[in-house]
Amino acid sequence: MDTDALKGSWHLVAQSGDQVPLFFYSALFLMYPETRGLFPVSMAAQRDRLVSALGHVVSNVDRVDDLVPFLQQLGRDHRKFSVVAQHYPAVGQALLATLEHFLGDRWTPALARDWTQAYGLVAKVMSEAADEASATSPPWWEGEIILHEVRAPGIAVIRARLNYPYPFRAGQSASVSVALRPKVWRFYSFANAPRRDNTIDLHVRVIDGGIVSTALAHGAQRGDILKLGAPVGDRLTLDANQPRDLLLIAGGTGLAPLKALVEQVAYEGPRRNVHLFVGARTSRELYDIEALSKLDAENPWLNVVPVVSNDAFYSGEHGYAVDVALKAWRGQDVFVCGSEEMVQGSVARLLDAGVPPGQVRFDEFTSAGGREQ
Repeated sequence: MDTDALKGSWHLVAQSGDQVPLFFYSALFLMYPETRGLFPVSMAAQRDRLVSALGHVVSNVDRVDDLVPFLQQLGRDHRKFSVVAQHYPAVGQALLATLEHFLGDRWTPALARDWTQAYGLVAKVMSEAADEASATSPPWWEGEIILHEVRAPGIAVIRARLNYPYPFRAGQSASVSVALRPKVWRFYSFANAPRRDNTIDLHVRVIDGGIVSTALAHGAQRGDILKLGAPVGDRLTLDANQPRDLLLIAGGTGLAPLKALVEQVAYEGPRRNVHLFVGARTSRELYDIEALSKLDAENPWLNVVPVVSNDAFYSGEHGYAVDVALKAWRGQDVFVCGSEEMVQGSVARLLDAGVPPGQVRFDEFTSAGGREQ
């Protein structure tokens, strides 16, 4: 398999932008009409994810050790869409037709063989991972909303009780779907460590054009049923073998997984000291400050510091959370979570200030994430 040829041909195809996924899905639905029912009515977000996922796969086609875990997770996760082994050949044919269409004369028999072989390996890894997961877990879990609170304009805190034990770790996230938006899934981080009562907390901020976040924050109510995919991600989880002190920097609803870490430390016992810096634009957006203040008062190992960047009437710390947090850095491991812009800016600021890269943990905004938090 000529990996350079695969990368080069995909680079050419990707230059056609939105026309690529539009052609792919048109070809797929024309050749295999039964596959249309696997997707939501609106395909806009799905088109973006297809191109992003393909780009990630092709970019790493010569780095198998990095690619295989990504494909395995993709295969496991696609069970929630009711994807089965029989669907993979259909997708493969539509993909090859799309490549041939956009490459024109550059689509040679040799290139066709390389793409056929590459897709065959992708499909094999994904379908095998899905089969293995099917033996131990359902394609999704269901949870009944037992608490729904709008804490600030456009921000809601939701608690749901799941129907089966859900094996996750503090700091992980999962794709979530609500009946108001069927077949549309977005990733949200859990705001709690695992509990005996099998409940999970979500912090949801409405974002522009976010159909799932809008449905969860403004449409969902107690008694509604959520669907959750399998938990994913380990970049914001704690290493039990290295109980170092923690410095946590949260922006907006990026507080969720960092609050889960605080809860985990509380369950494990005070082996670590924790500084949690919670950033917001205004004091009104400090939506969880009451619960955080209670945690702070109950746990001498915890120090919660709210930081507001754009509120002249706020009497507490002003500025950006990362700048205030750096004043307290004494070699702790640093975890950062928030918007993509906030994370990138904070991580750059930490590294510039001399924090070792190996001690900075943050969630990557990957190509196939579909995160709406």
